[in-house]
This record gives sequence, structure tokens and C-alpha cells, in this order.
Amino acid sequence: MFHGSFTALVTPMHEDGRIDDEGFIRLIDWQIVEGTNGIVPVGTTGESPTLSHDEHKRVVELAVKTANGRVPVMAGAGSNSTAEAIGLARHAEAAGADAVLVVTPYYNKPTQEGLYRHYKAIAESMALPVFIYNIPGRSVIDMSVETMARLAEIKNIKGVKDATANLTRPLHTTQACGKDFIQFSGEDHTALAYLASGGHGCISVTANVAPRLCAQMHGAWAKGDIRTAMEIQQRLVPLHDVMFCESNPGPVKYAASLLGFGANHVRLPLVPVSAASAAKVQAAMREVGLLN
Repeated sequence: MFHGSFTALVTPMHEDGRIDDEGFIRLIDWQIVEGTNGIVPVGTTGESPTLSHDEHKRVVELAVKTANGRVPVMAGAGSNSTAEAIGLARHAEAAGADAVLVVTPYYNKPTQEGLYRHYKAIAESMALPVFIYNIPGRSVIDMSVETMARLAEIKNIKGVKDATANLTRPLHTTQACGKDFIQFSGEDHTALAYLASGGHGCISVTANVAPRLCAQMHGAWAKGDIRTAMEIQQRLVPLHDVMFCESNPGPVKYAASLLGFGANHVRLPLVPVSAASAAKVQAAMREVGLLN
């Protein structure tokens, strides 16, 4: 169930900032038709830090209802408050999600023991599979392989979204946690190299606008067609580059708007991409073949 190309979904919005339910539903339907293996609502790319709790829950519910069992839904349920994260995880379970993605607590800077207890408490609060989201660039802390190995002993902690871009990490994680511990890359540029190092897939920003290509790359790799996988990877490089020319999800939100999925709107303190960045996004989309 948890392998291949998962899309870290944007949350489409109207110009006035309200969530665009219809745009979100169309985005998910399109993702599934294009071959995406799974969807991840209300993560970083989904602007979870600026969604209200009611909005967060509504987006999860819409994702589950729209997916309707066609692909797994791994719902964002992270917080720097353990109690809050437990509440979001329990809601995702009640809504029918297939798993939760829980970011390492940001700002608080817990110790490794604090990280262990945080995830243990969440995992023991419900039955869904839990995926650790390790992203030191945003949360400041880096979960050690040793702490991850301790957590992997808890029956419903099933894997990690690894956004360290450290390609030795999956090798060490496999040694410490075993081959059944599911490892997703959280960094599009390294997705294929991550698979070669023992990974199982990628939770992708780029897949918001190039779902078919991302899924085809993973499919080619799974079939042993390395040449095709590498050709697709090379084709996607310009798109990967521009998706982070400004803070995520600014560029991908703009790119999605060009495809008709919501307005070019992000919530403060983020702002829409500059004119120069918008031109780069358009150029990359044309180069990859997403725009005429």
C-alpha cells in the first residue's frame, strides 16, 4: 500500500483565502487518474501551519471521501504539542485515513528522548500506521537513526518521510529498523537515488503538477527499467528546481493555479511568488511539457 509516488497535496484556495473544496476534489481525482500511488493532505505543502483545526479536519475528510479507497490517504497530523497531534491523529483515524504523517516537533527542540516519547504517545493513542516526518530544515531537530530504531519497535510506527536529503540515511535506517520499515524520500531531486539506497517511494511536491511523470518514474524503477526511470528523472529536474525557488508551497501553488487547481494564493506569512519566480515556473512547466 505504501510505495511509489505519493503527492504532498497543495490545499487549493480562492482569491479571498477560503479553501476551494471543488478545486481540491478535482485535484485529487486528477491525481488518481494520472497514476499517483497515494495522497498526503495537510502536510507542509498543504499549508497546515496556517489552517485552523476545523479547516485541517475538513481537508482530511474531503481527501478520504474523494479518494474513496482508490489510493491510500496519509493524513498530516503533526504538531509541536503532543496532545494536539494526538487529537489530529485520532480525527484522521475516525475520518477513514489509511495512515498519519507526523512531523518532528518544531520550535520546542525536544531531546531524542522527547522525540521518542512524543511519537510513542501518538502511536499508542490510536491504531493507524504512523509515519515519522523527519525534516531538520524546518523543525531544527534531526531524529537520530537510533531513536527511529526504538520507535520502529512500536507495532504501528511503520516508516518515515525522510527530508534530510542525506543518501546514507536510508542505508543506516534499513540496518537499524529492518527492511519492512517503509522509507519515503521527502526530497524530489533525490527520489531515484533514495530508491537505490533502499527507499520505497517519495512524498513529492512536484507530483502536484506532474503526477503522471512522477508515478511513471517509480513504476519504471519497480519494473527494473532503470534507463526509463533515469530519463524521467532527468526530464523532471527543471521542475524540481523551480518548486523551491521560493519557500514551499509558493511556487507549486502558482504552478497548480496555472493548471486550474485553485487561485495563486498562499496564506501569510507566505506570499505569492515574485514575477521573476513565476516566469521561471512557467518556463520549467513548458520545458517539461505541462504547458503549451
